[in-house]
Amino acid sequence: MIAARGVTKRFGDFVALDDVSIEIPDGSLTALLGPSGSGKSTLLRIVAGLEQPDEGVVEIHGSDQTRVPPQRREIGFVFQHYAAFKHMTVHDNVAFGLTIRKQPKQRVRARVEELLGIVGLSGYAERYPSQLSGGQRQRMALARALAVEPRVLLLDEPFGALDALVRAELREWLRRLHEEVHVTTVLVTHDQEEAMAIADHLVVMDHGRIEQVGPPREIYDRPANGFVMGFLGPVARLGDRLVRPHDIVVELEPGEDAVEAQVGRVVHLGFEVRVELVLDGQDPVLVQLTRHDAEQLELAHGDIVWVRAPRLAQAAT
Repeated sequence: MIAARGVTKRFGDFVALDDVSIEIPDGSLTALLGPSGSGKSTLLRIVAGLEQPDEGVVEIHGSDQTRVPPQRREIGFVFQHYAAFKHMTVHDNVAFGLTIRKQPKQRVRARVEELLGIVGLSGYAERYPSQLSGGQRQRMALARALAVEPRVLLLDEPFGALDALVRAELREWLRRLHEEVHVTTVLVTHDQEEAMAIADHLVVMDHGRIEQVGPPREIYDRPANGFVMGFLGPVARLGDRLVRPHDIVVELEPGEDAVEAQVGRVVHLGFEVRVELVLDGQDPVLVQLTRHDAEQLELAHGDIVWVRAPRLAQAAT
């Protein structure tokens, strides 16, 4: 288990982390999620030993690691940029950590071959980083981090420099990789979809504080506050409540707790239909309907409808 207890970090007058405490379960894939400046990368760097906290303690597997140098923490670290040794082959890049530890050559060769197979780079051992795609270079970086059999794997925006299609492919691959190697993994990302798709646990951060911790579905369905709800997906406002656009129910007749609205725009996007509704005294509300529901309602510009949201889909602002 990784534990941060009462961790505070300041950079001049800026408080990057404000009395943060968190426990990350063994074997989990946990995402630190939040906007820029929320403190997620600072927390990761403190766990790695690349930054020292002004206050607080960091424990890894029950041992106080707060003042232990990074190289003695048994941690693998992968950054957004690959930091590959350009003059070395893929094999030598992956083997680097084992080589400087003076491991037997036969063991190094076997470990590198095993890892290249795991990350899908078998047959690329003699290539150089410049001969790989961005996604392949990041896989190589992950293999290099895993080569020394770390107790903890830390990933700081590892796919941030890649295009959307490659990111989507690699996050699915990372989930499968984690299920195979089972190393405790902490991923920093500001991409909500990425975090929701691959993480067992989310730690949502803002302004140096932890807003909510839990499984992705639990946090999405039961956000602790308006910030968490808004950060994890689109929201609309009905009265003094925030609701998910896909949770809003549109009806042709008035009903209990329903609010009258007028249809503005109706946009058909294949598998879904987005409807902009105008409510008295409020900003326009966007509603997401299935194509089936939209066909049943037959909505058109200017129609009067009534809208409501199930109470479980609502969050206080």
